[in-house]
Amino acid sequence: MDRATVILFARAPRLGTVKSRLARGIGARAALRFHCATFAATARPIARDRRWRTVLATTPRGARADWARFVPRGTKRIHQPHGDLGARMAGCMRPWSRAVLAGSDIPDLRPADIAAAIRALGRADAVFGPATDGGYWLVGLGPRRPARPFAGVRWSSEHALSDTMANFRGRRVALLRCLQDVDTAEDLAQMRVRS
Repeated sequence: MDRATVILFARAPRLGTVKSRLARGIGARAALRFHCATFAATARPIARDRRWRTVLATTPRGARADWARFVPRGTKRIHQPHGDLGARMAGCMRPWSRAVLAGSDIPDLRPADIAAAIRALGRADAVFGPATDGGYWLVGLGPRRPARPFAGVRWSSEHALSDTMANFRGRRVALLRCLQDVDTAEDLAQMRVRS
């Protein structure tokens, strides 16, 4: 079986352009520091793992960044297509029959989570990593997927996972462990309490 492709979504690290909801609570500089630290801590070990092919999907188009601070040199990089989050995710996943996509800002994301997602795709058509806020931190799709897997999703809401899973009715879906993503100052405070 062909190696799975792991796509890491990444926003160029620029002051005032990353983690905007978090920045409202802790300030733009602190949000940028959080973004860079989390991106490096999660992306580098995932991109170094040879069990899968890693692709860095970056935005905004044309942004200059020292991506080698975050992933090994030579990591394939593509631009995220235009559109809402669902259109960007679908566009990035479309070329590969088995693809796992994750955000680069999930503090507890580890290579073991990626491996678990790929294993799940051996028996399921899709896999999701649910987030505590009703969204998800990872999605994996096998070759048997809906034409529009992310249609009608209310992004950045507690309905994101349930809306997406509605598009997979009649297909086998696996769920991974539940993780907390950090979108707000309250999320960050909860994460620090857990640590």
